[in-house]
Amino acid sequence: MEAAIARGQGKSTSGAILKPLNFEVILPSTVALIIETETDNVARTQMELRMLIKWHKGNVTPTNYLFTKKGRIAFEKDDKGLTVDDVLDEAIEAGAVDVEESEDGGIVVWTEAVNTTATALALKEKLGLKVESSDVIWDKNEDTGVEIDEDAARNMSAFLDALEDNSEVQNVYANVLQGGLSDEVWENMVDKLAA
Repeated sequence: MEAAIARGQGKSTSGAILKPLNFEVILPSTVALIIETETDNVARTQMELRMLIKWHKGNVTPTNYLFTKKGRIAFEKDDKGLTVDDVLDEAIEAGAVDVEESEDGGIVVWTEAVNTTATALALKEKLGLKVESSDVIWDKNEDTGVEIDEDAARNMSAFLDALEDNSEVQNVYANVLQGGLSDEVWENMVDKLAA
């Protein structure tokens, strides 16, 4: 609990300031990943994650060109029953680049990364929507997705499990596509990804 509170304040449990550190990785079957971390000891985190990446036969190499940094704002489903069509004009005026319906009937608004907070506040004020979550993510480019087989999916799931054990890892993004993977294997793997 104390570690989570400290991390929310941008500090480690010892009080040291946390620094953002990203890793760009290629795993076997040419799956590109971006791993976001926050650490109070850059050298230690680099050593630990590089060993983990090597253990899973990955390489640290530039991959961010395969992704686009975007703002994602999820609004709760409201009592008024607003749809994408009801929100679209206001959202575009507020800085949105796309609007879609979420699985639970809420609204998801996509923005340029720098406009995320301003767009969320504008739509909250104009339409009375409640913000469920607001974050900046690395979204895979449509033309750079990679389909993988069951063996690659198992290796990637094992790698993601190992990353979950590292408290400094905040988010992991991948350019993986379901392809011929079973729904069970696919869902098990993507549940461990940030987007």
